[in-house]
Amino acid sequence: MRQFYVYMMTNRNKTLYTGFTNDLRRRVYEHRLSLIPGFTSRYRMDQLVYFEVFADAKSAIAREKEIKGWTRAKKIALIESANPHWEDLAETWYGRIEDSSRSLP
Repeated sequence: MRQFYVYMMTNRNKTLYTGFTNDLRRRVYEHRLSLIPGFTSRYRMDQLVYFEVFADAKSAIAREKEIKGWTRAKKIALIESANPHWEDLAETWYGRIEDSSRSLP
């Protein structure tokens, strides 16, 4: 069964980014290595602090839009309800990432 994800990334300054994907491991990897130009590479969004899993894309997209419309305070409350210490939920997924020439595990 295919799964879809809504996720939040952050950086050392606690800037927040909310996104949607059908492959969370790949997408977090792309964020960590700044492989996609734009907001997340400019602000070095490299820590996964929250995610939700959905069975269909339509529900995930609706949730992503809902969260993106929230205030920063409400987003922080959501993160802290599931991850109070802002741990990187993907910290052990890849081992040490050194450069973009490395492929996904």
